[in-house]
Amino acid sequence: MSRLNTYILLLISISMFSQEQITLDECYHFLNTNFPLTKKITLLEAQNTIDLEVIKTKKLPEINFSAQATYQSDVIEIPIPNAGIEPLNSDQYRATVSMNQLIYDGGIIEASLNAKSAALKTQQKQVEVNLYQLKKQVNQLYFSVLLTQDKRDLLTEKEKQLDAKIKEVKSGIENGMLLPTSDKILVAELLKVNQQSYSTDLNRKLLINTLSALIGNKIDATLRFKNQIVPTQFNNDISRPELELFQLKKEQIKATEVIILKENSPKLIGFANGGYGNPGLNMLDNSFQPFYTIGVKLNWNVFDWNTNKKKRESLSIHKDIIDNEAEIFALNTNIELDKYLTEIKKLEAFITSDYEIIQLRKKVLKSAESQLKNGVITSSSYITELTNLFEDETALRTHKIQLQLTKANYNITKGI
Repeated sequence: MSRLNTYILLLISISMFSQEQITLDECYHFLNTNFPLTKKITLLEAQNTIDLEVIKTKKLPEINFSAQATYQSDVIEIPIPNAGIEPLNSDQYRATVSMNQLIYDGGIIEASLNAKSAALKTQQKQVEVNLYQLKKQVNQLYFSVLLTQDKRDLLTEKEKQLDAKIKEVKSGIENGMLLPTSDKILVAELLKVNQQSYSTDLNRKLLINTLSALIGNKIDATLRFKNQIVPTQFNNDISRPELELFQLKKEQIKATEVIILKENSPKLIGFANGGYGNPGLNMLDNSFQPFYTIGVKLNWNVFDWNTNKKKRESLSIHKDIIDNEAEIFALNTNIELDKYLTEIKKLEAFITSDYEIIQLRKKVLKSAESQLKNGVITSSSYITELTNLFEDETALRTHKIQLQLTKANYNITKGI
């Protein structure tokens, strides 16, 4: 029983933990699951299923019914006196049912099915590419929220420092060690910090609402965003879905080429016609009679003025165009990766110097605190040093988040 209780508590703690923070990978998952574009994949599959069924019906018999009634101003007559053959009626009637059955099509139906399946893969991969390209928007929003989150934490720390310093200064005023107005500047600065905190909270809420709309999942405004280290592999391997899309487009062209090759293949069709009319097939019998015909026919376009050849040449050029697009894509991607690498190195250098600057600022602020306590400097001078430290700490956190954002964008550009 104790094990069961432990297991339940573990599940509850995991659930609570999962509700307290959200990660970048979870945002990617929600994007791929909930974004309206994902529905298009299912719709494309449903459409393709219907299209395949339509193509397959070409293997089934084609049945047609027709009926007509006509009146002729003249009819055939036999110019033989006393032949005993009645002339045809001027009013004639006929109802027929005809059936055509494809016996051999040269493989064009099978080629059409393959081409349609290839088109589906291309369309679905295009959807995947469009979704993938939205990940950079997720990155921008996610790390923007992190930035407001860190700024809010720093503002909270600054509020605490100002509160403590206001109490200390008021005590010095009461003991006659400081000027009576020394605390006013600190109180005014605290009000400014409160304004900044309010503005930061509103900005964070707006960013979270925008991200929630993008990934199709409501994110609670109280949720903490995990400030995670983004792992990155710096090499020249690119694994973007766009590369697969280029390959699928070429495969689709190959499938289309097969259809074109088979367009001029001979086609063997069986047919049967049956009907009832006056006259029937015997034009000399002036009465209603049933009739039928059965047979086979061969259709073969022996010469098409090189139309088939020109179609295939056009598709060959289309493949070259796709290769060119893939080459340009790879070139632009490598340029973008180099840009991110340069930015990463710059930010890493900034972060190193930020730590040194902050250590110096802390020493200066510590000295200013002592001087303020002893009435050597004014509250304004202390505020200046406190603000300088706050701005440098903000710069450090900004550079850290920008570094992780750049790495995340590098990964998306690379295709990790």
